[in-house]
Amino acid sequence: MAHRPASWRMPTRAQMEKMASAVGRSAPPDRGFAPDDDLPPEYRQAHLDDAGPGARGPDFAASGRLLRLSQIPQHLLRVGCRRCSRTVEIQTLDAVRLYGRDALWKDVGQRLLDNTCSERTGRHEEDGCWPQFE
Repeated sequence: MAHRPASWRMPTRAQMEKMASAVGRSAPPDRGFAPDDDLPPEYRQAHLDDAGPGARGPDFAASGRLLRLSQIPQHLLRVGCRRCSRTVEIQTLDAVRLYGRDALWKDVGQRLLDNTCSERTGRHEEDGCWPQFE
């Protein structure tokens, strides 16, 4: 470890003056909004035009994990574990028969991994597998 003073990290006076003059030139021409200012109408209209995540349809759910089993078109469902690199597959018909049509794929996949988990630590917070839906 070198024994240098902290001043070696600071810019010199000339460098600071040069940076200060550059800040004045590149400042934006209009000011920002204060906390009590009204927002521009374009901002409000953009929020009104945005339909939100619910209007995009069921395919918006990342990799389908938030879909119900009755909404999944695939014949074969696959979930992997990021912790132990294990993969579990189940047919959609079998999953519906075991867990019901309205069960979420996220919950079914977690339950499939937990039933055969090999990573048991004894602590509730650390136990189990980490699902990766494919």
